Amino acid sequence: MIPNPATGGGPALEAWVYSFPMRNRFRGIDVRDGVLLRGPAGWGEFSPFWDYDVAESRRWWAAAVEAATEGWPAPLRDSVPVNVTVPAVDAERAHAIVAASGCRTAKVKIAEPGQTEADDLARVEAVRDALGPSGALRVDANAAWDVDTAVARIRALDAAVGLEYVEQPCATLPELAALRRRIDVRIAVDEGVRRSADPLTVDLREAGDVVVLKVQPLGGVRAALRVAEAHGLPCVVSSALESSVGIAAGVALAAALPELPFACGLATVALFTDDVSSTPLLPVDGALPVVRPEPDRIEAVAADPEVAQRWAARMAAVSAA
Repeated sequence: MIPNPATGGGPALEAWVYSFPMRNRFRGIDVRDGVLLRGPAGWGEFSPFWDYDVAESRRWWAAAVEAATEGWPAPLRDSVPVNVTVPAVDAERAHAIVAASGCRTAKVKIAEPGQTEADDLARVEAVRDALGPSGALRVDANAAWDVDTAVARIRALDAAVGLEYVEQPCATLPELAALRRRIDVRIAVDEGVRRSADPLTVDLREAGDVVVLKVQPLGGVRAALRVAEAHGLPCVVSSALESSVGIAAGVALAAALPELPFACGLATVALFTDDVSSTPLLPVDGALPVVRPEPDRIEAVAADPEVAQRWAARMAAVSAA
């Protein structure tokens, strides 16, 4: 445990820092770490990636404080369908991940630096084989392409395996709008919403067909619900690579949405070698229950003192703003 962080005049919160390895390198990291906050409403998670500055991390802090001090809106459903997430691994490993998941939807990471178009195609073909013809397959390029490259790659992938949608293939909204006019595959907007100065007012009318919602980057469950209402597009709730405590917030958001037409990207605890809970939020038959797991393993996965102090300094910076 590290010293109680300030909460802007609210109740003091206990803070615990966790750290555990990834099964495969994902989003450029091999180890995931973060902070769990305990308050009167339960546990919350604060885990912005280390390349996020103080200003952008404030929304992540607000989400953690909401979970620990207010809780979340009442759910409209008791389970949430989810996709299996496939890192930028080789085709054989990709097939195995999907086959073992029990999910009928898969999201495949593509356009990884250092990999080729052939690597991407082999991976998605292996995933299609594991899903079978009726499974839904989506890909995430993390804003890696220019418009012309995106047109060529998306058309080739769609012809080969059939795509449900492609997530954030280009970096900017004008690029996404230009791309959308040239392809028939749905475009889901992720970074274009959550990393914008004001997620409520960003104009998606020409740029996207689906909005990706992530609780921490958007400032909490209630803030994310406001974003969904503002845009009026189908939504997919996705993780920010959290422990089961953070994933529970994503599940709460998905459970509170009036409509949930797509499987959600919340099955990412499977990407870790460990978790903060002995009952981790892992899918059964392609769905997660709407529950809040107890983080009863925080001592077992506690970060070393140097990492804990870095997180203490980070919390002090964001909570003082």
